[in-house]
Amino acid sequence: MDTFNVELRDKLILVVDDEPRLVTFMRVNLEAEGCRVISAENGRKALEKVREDMPDAVLLDIMMPGLDGYETLRRLREFSAIPVIFLTAKDEEDDRIRGLELGADDYIGKPFSHRELVSRLRAVLRRHYVTPTQAVSTTKIDDRLTVDFDRREVLVNGERISLRPTEYRLLYHLVQNAGFVMPHETLLAKVWGPEYRDESHYLRLYVTYLRQKIEEDPANPHYILTERGVGYRFVDFKKKTEE
Repeated sequence: MDTFNVELRDKLILVVDDEPRLVTFMRVNLEAEGCRVISAENGRKALEKVREDMPDAVLLDIMMPGLDGYETLRRLREFSAIPVIFLTAKDEEDDRIRGLELGADDYIGKPFSHRELVSRLRAVLRRHYVTPTQAVSTTKIDDRLTVDFDRREVLVNGERISLRPTEYRLLYHLVQNAGFVMPHETLLAKVWGPEYRDESHYLRLYVTYLRQKIEEDPANPHYILTERGVGYRFVDFKKKTEE
């Protein structure tokens, strides 16, 4: 069973923002949870601190002078898979999706409360560092696709394709429930956490990512099937194996 409790004590968190008052707000509240906090006022310094201090997660503002959050994240993803939460005053879905497509793990819209900050941070760390309990390490879907849960990889025609932590968790729950429809709310709760039940755009985006990696024709998926208005269903390969 997945756990939704992640210990924040001693986690090193990098806060990147050019607003001193917001940095102080986050530092005080995160330190109250037992976190260690370091900060950077711009993107260039943030990249240096990620390389030098290797924090457990980054809280990254989008609107900064010079190197903005989008460009900072793009450069960060060239050398690190560290969890990143965007801090943004923008509340448009296109802006949120742009950040997720660049590799952000989540976002928080300003202004935000201590409770939301801690909740989102716990959820991101959980997805990144906590591995679901698994009954089997390797599952052969068909002659084309094999999933290696230990390595968080898929093999497509024998070629290894790495998965991001969130992609891995989503594929894990779909494969483990092959043949059954997984409602949107259930997948969101299992993969992202119970506080994400209404964040359907996360699910749409990561289903797209998975299809691009494992489907022969992502526009006409064979493995991850859409049940309109309900959720997603992974092809029932177990039934075919039994036959």
